[in-house]
Amino acid sequence: MFQINENYLKLPGSYLFSTIGKKVNAYAAAHPDAKIIRLGIGDVTQPLAPAIIEALHKAVDEMGAAETFRGYAPDLGYEFLRSTIAEYDYKARGCHVEADEIFISDGAKSDSGNIQEIFGTGNRIAVCDPVYPVYVDSNVMAGRTGTYDPDKETWSDVIYMPCVAENGFAPELPKETPDMIYLCFPNNPTGATITKAQLQEWVDYANKVGAVIIYDAAYEAYISEADVPHSIYECEGARTCAIELRSFSKNAGFTGVRLGFTVVPRDLKCGDVALHGLWARRHGTKFNGAPYIVQRAGEAVYSEAGKAQLKQQVAYYMNNARYILTGLREAGYTVSGGVNAPYIWLKAPKGMTSWEFFDYLLETVHVVGTPGAGFGPSGETYFRLTAFGSYENTVEAVERIKNI
Repeated sequence: MFQINENYLKLPGSYLFSTIGKKVNAYAAAHPDAKIIRLGIGDVTQPLAPAIIEALHKAVDEMGAAETFRGYAPDLGYEFLRSTIAEYDYKARGCHVEADEIFISDGAKSDSGNIQEIFGTGNRIAVCDPVYPVYVDSNVMAGRTGTYDPDKETWSDVIYMPCVAENGFAPELPKETPDMIYLCFPNNPTGATITKAQLQEWVDYANKVGAVIIYDAAYEAYISEADVPHSIYECEGARTCAIELRSFSKNAGFTGVRLGFTVVPRDLKCGDVALHGLWARRHGTKFNGAPYIVQRAGEAVYSEAGKAQLKQQVAYYMNNARYILTGLREAGYTVSGGVNAPYIWLKAPKGMTSWEFFDYLLETVHVVGTPGAGFGPSGETYFRLTAFGSYENTVEAVERIKNI
């Protein structure tokens, strides 16, 4: 008889955002007249920029003519997009990243879940706490996390790096030595950032202990402060210890279009084995490439028109973030984030747990956020709101919360 991967049975409950969706849908069905404002899932709401739409239309027309039709994309992605990314995201910032070190994918979520496949199951992972759930859950599925403690909501073989108010929601170097370190800055869910000097400490540490850093830079477009790095490759020595994940979802609104990429430098090795080759083998075997029309849309992100239009979109969402941050502070909430990231991290009031506060907001003022406990044990009693709603809904949501 066939057998299943029993590691899946270890996963507690359902995926965080699936749980939220079910609860909200059930409430909406029971209260059809309630106007629910959703500031929970980090999904964009503004339409694609005109430069991107123009590129999509042109690429669709190309697919309709025999002489310009495209079939399977190259394994790494089309050279026109990889070269553009290398030029504008890396060389323009003084980072050494070559086009053939960039792997085009359908999004950073996929890559953050799949990247662990090229590492042995005996590796120990270290994660920020709270953290984006995919990092831990995908390692659970691989059998790398040990046993689950439902009381502590932790895994026995995972090294948790608490990110709490006392350390500015930034992780400290772990006392136990990890093999794989997941870092996400600007951070999801807390919105926190670290300076270039702080990130350099992590790079130096990883090179010293022989660890690899999986660096999620999905929100780099929202950075506004000068000393916050946009890429880990701004740090000396990062090419020998770091893999970087990027997304077009939040900077260009591609949550429904799907496009991202992962950088694996050729200098990153385990002994004599280059990780670049391993990821290339995995990528070519299990992935047939992002669509041609989507990669052309990605190229348009870097055009002069595209950059100007997307700068305005980022400013729109960050204006929402400032409104939430200011409004909740005025209402007496303890809040952070919202400066270099489109997320606001707030303390649940009156001693509530994060899920109690979730239910309270949904039932009292029909506003949806994300319970901090869903991101890890250190997220308990905290709550995440996103700035990705419309300005009108953001204003109304803040006013509803202030008037509780």
